Amino acid sequence: MRFHLTGSRRSARIAGTGLSPVLFLMLAACGGGGGGPLVTPPPIVTPAPSPTPSPTPGPTPSPTPSSSDTGEYRATVGAVSMDALAAYNRGATGAGIGVAVIDSGIDTRSDQFAGRIAASSTSVAGNDGIADQNGHGTAVAFTIAGRRDGVGTQGVAFDSTLIVLRADRPGSCSSGDGGGSDSGCKFSTDAIARGVDTARMAGARVINISLGGSDMPASLQGAIARATAAGIVLVVAAGNDGAANPDAFSAIANNSAVARNQVIIAGWVDSRDQIAERSNRAGTSAAHYLGAVGTSVRAPDQNGVDYLWSGTSFAAPQIAGAVALLAQAFPNLSGAQIVELLFRTARDAGAAGVDGIYGQGVLDLTRAFQPVGASSVAGSSAAVSLTANGTLSAVMGDAAQAGLGAVILDGYGRAFAIDLSRTLAQARPQPALASALGLGSSSVALARGETSLSMTLSAVGRGDAILQRSALTATDASRARVLAGLVTQRMGSGLSVALGFAQGAQAVATRLTGMGEPGFLVAGATLPGIDGGARQSAAVRQRLGSWGLTGAIESGRMLAPGAALWAADARAGLGAYDRALFALDRRFGALATMVSATRLDEADTILGARLGPGLGATRATSWFGEASARVEAGGGWSFGGRWRHGWTTAAVRDGLRGGGRIRTTAFAADLGKDGVFGGDSIGLRIAQPLRVAGGGVDLALPTGYDYASGAVTDWTVQRLNMAPRGRELDVEARYAIGLGAGWLEANAFHRRDPGHIAALPADRGVALRYGFGF
Repeated sequence: MRFHLTGSRRSARIAGTGLSPVLFLMLAACGGGGGGPLVTPPPIVTPAPSPTPSPTPGPTPSPTPSSSDTGEYRATVGAVSMDALAAYNRGATGAGIGVAVIDSGIDTRSDQFAGRIAASSTSVAGNDGIADQNGHGTAVAFTIAGRRDGVGTQGVAFDSTLIVLRADRPGSCSSGDGGGSDSGCKFSTDAIARGVDTARMAGARVINISLGGSDMPASLQGAIARATAAGIVLVVAAGNDGAANPDAFSAIANNSAVARNQVIIAGWVDSRDQIAERSNRAGTSAAHYLGAVGTSVRAPDQNGVDYLWSGTSFAAPQIAGAVALLAQAFPNLSGAQIVELLFRTARDAGAAGVDGIYGQGVLDLTRAFQPVGASSVAGSSAAVSLTANGTLSAVMGDAAQAGLGAVILDGYGRAFAIDLSRTLAQARPQPALASALGLGSSSVALARGETSLSMTLSAVGRGDAILQRSALTATDASRARVLAGLVTQRMGSGLSVALGFAQGAQAVATRLTGMGEPGFLVAGATLPGIDGGARQSAAVRQRLGSWGLTGAIESGRMLAPGAALWAADARAGLGAYDRALFALDRRFGALATMVSATRLDEADTILGARLGPGLGATRATSWFGEASARVEAGGGWSFGGRWRHGWTTAAVRDGLRGGGRIRTTAFAADLGKDGVFGGDSIGLRIAQPLRVAGGGVDLALPTGYDYASGAVTDWTVQRLNMAPRGRELDVEARYAIGLGAGWLEANAFHRRDPGHIAALPADRGVALRYGFGF
């Protein structure tokens, strides 16, 4: 059997003729059998550039914050290609992780590995120590774990511990000078097997084998099976023959009984993710093949001289270093999970998906160091999104959060810190005028005796005709859809009932009391403030002398923006609410008054805001107190006003702990005069829509996590603020005059801080309407 080094080095030395000599790295000979050496194809020779001279010292610069994105990192082609910065920014450097390198040894004198060569390092082939005589082993080890010192380049996992297992047959590696000599290192399968077993017993998390050759004998397969059973990841070079399939040596990855999906075959790509001409392709091993940079990898030889190395030998240690970074950052991961993550998060290259050239794609740590799969809040079963966990409602406007830090677990049980406040969206204020005008709809009102019927109809509805007889044309009636409707019935001298369709309890109760409102469009009278879609309502009013007693109920669904984010939620009550109102009204001559109390129960929202499971899937119960009065002062003058105050109690669910109390307010005041110039009417109103005046939801969120115990170590109570900085104030003027068979009406309004969002410019508008009855 034949095993060879799967990398070639490019000399930095220039011969007297002005050309660099062509270098050959010899394969190892038999593993107990015989066979001649295999010579890798000679590479195109490129000198390694000399280091940039140090500039002349100048004034001492001011200290700058430390960063892993250094010039040294940028010069390390493999680290940049895989985005190792994603790992470094999480504090992952490979510290404490043992990486075994079965190769030709290491430069024991180099300060690049000082203090990080494990005591378990040894020759497994009978050599006198682990000192490298060839340079290949040193360059591979540097690619994995070369020190970060601000000079030249660095290793991918620069703080990892190297378990150096020198496996070359004694005397097979020429001493050479590192630059101009051929090398013919030979490796026996028995030595490689001993290396794998030694790495396992030394506690390695990953083994790098930058060797290739023919079929693997049973003894080595057994060693690999023992290693994978212990959870160790093996990275094996694919070979440099430009073949359609990897070396037979690396095909062990396809043997699930031995490899257990923990063997990665390393293909060779350049910094543009292009497969190298001489790299063996994925072929029949596509499911286990991963590309990594193996072109012009700068690393020192056994004499400390930098060369540019190329080959699958230098793609493999890139992947081994990435495994070390993941193993340190996420100690809960098994070897099989690390491999699965690297495959799942690889950059797609070549044909879409897994293909016969690039296999799983190209190594990329960008996504590997982000949550993958379904995530949940640590210490609970609450599902959490990385982007959208809630939408506030209009009453909360631009409520700002100081931060809602939490630990979440991804689909691999890995802990990540996330600021949940960044996943909370604000409600977008809707254009006030278009919705107030009810464009595309018509109103119909009918009365006979003690019964009245009013409906708002859309002329663009779908479905069968609902209206059989009306003032609409036959064509319009056949297409009409009822948007809202109200039926009132007087039952004797003191009792009235009302049934509403898509009408709120407040509107139905107001209709029964007979407390009329001037025709303002934007500065509304009912002050709902919550985007509730009423389905049906009912009210009953009993007159008791000069008093009136009204009770009303309403049911519907909240229509908060973003409601579809959790449409997959199986709870039957998603978004549902119920409202009950009790009102007492009385007239004192020209003064009409009413006080009311309202209870609002929301099944899955809080004042219309929808919070996903990651924020407690909060529900709420609210009480509102409201007082209103209107006086006809004589001479056509009238004055009116409303005040509403609310108290909301929020309840957190989905395995999280917390709750909160919230205060809301709203008001409106208006004045008007009829007959200013005769048959006309004028009015002015100022109003504040319902707004959160203070409060929020206090959530106990996990802020510490221990991998050893798999448990949350710290819980911190944090406030989800719902009080906005902005305060919408609406000022509206109206004028109406009889004209012909109908009325011409004009409204002009000014909205400050629309939607309670201070940063928005004022909203202004004018509307002209003409209406008539028939």
